[in-house]
Amino acid sequence: MTHSFDKSYWQQHWQHTHGGRAGSMAGNPPNPHLARETAGLVPGTALDAGCGAGAEAIWLASHGWQVTAVDIAAEALARAAERATAHGQAPSIRWVEADLTTWEPDLRFNLVTTHYAHPAMPQLAFYQRIRDWVTPGGTLLIVGHRHTGHAHHHPAEATVTLADITAGLDAADWEIVTAQERQRPAPGPGSHTVPLHDVVVRATRRR
Repeated sequence: MTHSFDKSYWQQHWQHTHGGRAGSMAGNPPNPHLARETAGLVPGTALDAGCGAGAEAIWLASHGWQVTAVDIAAEALARAAERATAHGQAPSIRWVEADLTTWEPDLRFNLVTTHYAHPAMPQLAFYQRIRDWVTPGGTLLIVGHRHTGHAHHHPAEATVTLADITAGLDAADWEIVTAQERQRPAPGPGSHTVPLHDVVVRATRRR
């Protein structure tokens, strides 16, 4: 099945697929790679590109970052803002409803991160777009999917490989700090778990 990943798709996705049911993305904890990969960074400005229900943005704010969190779906942002208020982190997060294929930030960030975001453009072109929003000396953190036979319901355009991502980071401009594929269990149908295959790339911008 092919998805357009446009505003209508994501708004319906949040309204219907994750309508507050147990185990839905609206209540998920932050991605486990975020804490590990940002542990040694000095908090500054951060962009969460495709923030969804805000778990990563809220985690960053709770650890001293000033966060700009962008998503195309108003439904997701409404849930994210509620969560941030409940966690006492609302003052440290600016929520922006925008299409990341056309939106341009008004500043560059010490950290630009994205976790499974799928905009209405080729996945690698999206990564190349957001990398330009990292300030020199700042960090780019990408967590993507490498779909396997276990995840046949995901469209092909939503999968990436480690080689795909790292090939787009010129060594003259970027120092690659982390380049790993990791597998971890995630809640599946009923009481079952399914393996998630994560592609994690962290790079520091040289100039």
